[in-house]
Amino acid sequence: MKVGVIRCLQTEDMCPGTTDFKVIRGKKGAFAGVEGEIEIIGFNTCGGCPGKKAVTRAAEMVKRGADTITLASCITKGNPIGFKCPHAEQMLAAIRKKLGDEITVLEYTH
Repeated sequence: MKVGVIRCLQTEDMCPGTTDFKVIRGKKGAFAGVEGEIEIIGFNTCGGCPGKKAVTRAAEMVKRGADTITLASCITKGNPIGFKCPHAEQMLAAIRKKLGDEITVLEYTH
């Protein structure tokens, strides 16, 4: 698996992505059951509310080799601030529409 991670811009001051990297490396959370090596192609923010840049950033990661895009848990579960992104579902839908069925889109990391 070659994965690109999209994270929340609002949480980047308090979360450097450590847990995201740990679950990817340890094949836990959304990555449980993945066989073979997982390579991180990119780790970028959504670009800030309402997350429109997430679509172009995900597409760029695919151009650079990603076969999977995941929204980090800060977007879809609200970690670590306890506030889920109100635009998460819209971002997921737009990313899926842009990338098509050939690219796997995961909804969280941990």
